[in-house]
Amino acid sequence: MEPVVTVGLDGSPESLAAARWAADEAERRKLTLRLLHAWPLLVPEPTRIPAEMDQNYWARRIVHNTRAELQAHHPGLPVVGSLVADDAEHALLRAASESEMIVLGSRGLVPVESYFLGDISMPVVARAERPVVLVRASTGEDGPQPTRTATSGVVVALKLHGPCDDLLQFAFETAAARGIPLRAVHGRSLPVDAYVPWGVNHDVAEEIVQDAQKLLSQTLRPWRDRYPQVDVTDSTPLVSPAKAVVRAAEGADLLVVGRRQHHRALAPHLGPVVQAAIHHARCPVAVVPHD
Repeated sequence: MEPVVTVGLDGSPESLAAARWAADEAERRKLTLRLLHAWPLLVPEPTRIPAEMDQNYWARRIVHNTRAELQAHHPGLPVVGSLVADDAEHALLRAASESEMIVLGSRGLVPVESYFLGDISMPVVARAERPVVLVRASTGEDGPQPTRTATSGVVVALKLHGPCDDLLQFAFETAAARGIPLRAVHGRSLPVDAYVPWGVNHDVAEEIVQDAQKLLSQTLRPWRDRYPQVDVTDSTPLVSPAKAVVRAAEGADLLVVGRRQHHRALAPHLGPVVQAAIHHARCPVAVVPHD
């Protein structure tokens, strides 16, 4: 199967925003865009019956209308529609194994009843074999592009414990495709022995920053060499990793965070950094599984 970017549709404003974002990304990466709508009650395509009796009418309309809008704005982009008679979570996880990435709508902490959001999107993020990008409605609206600022660009959050090549590959590829800068962030909380009665022991804090900065620079060096066209900056704020990620995401075009892949015997879960990113970042968030 040819490489595709798959977006899950359910007719909500968030899924339409996700489709717009996915179309932009597919065009930049020169990939096909697949519009996926899954519904267990889909039936074999009927012929010559009135719309009001067609059980698949609304499902087809969701895909058709979205496809028409996207192709009007991206006339050269290959777009395929896919209606699947299956549970949305199962359909998306299967599609993830066949796609470069899955793109879904998101409302963060706001309670929703939409089919692809809430109860559906979180298990997909936790189990998908490929990157999952969550897009809020406000980030996918049509209109003039916002003015670039010092905080614009791709932000990638790094733990620096264990391999993170898949995470960096996705972040650098995205920054290169968009022609925007990349910021690497590694937050580190101060240990107990860094605190003294009058505040923080600055010598201890400075040593921690220097060690973290050295390790971050070493991690980024081969990627800077591989993508010389990408303007890369890095920072090691002395705050919790979750807080560092949320702060860095302010004004960003995309936040990239990693998720450890779990053994099949273990229940998948999302760590505090991923949870903070999904629930609090206003920009699109890419969750990349890695070893």
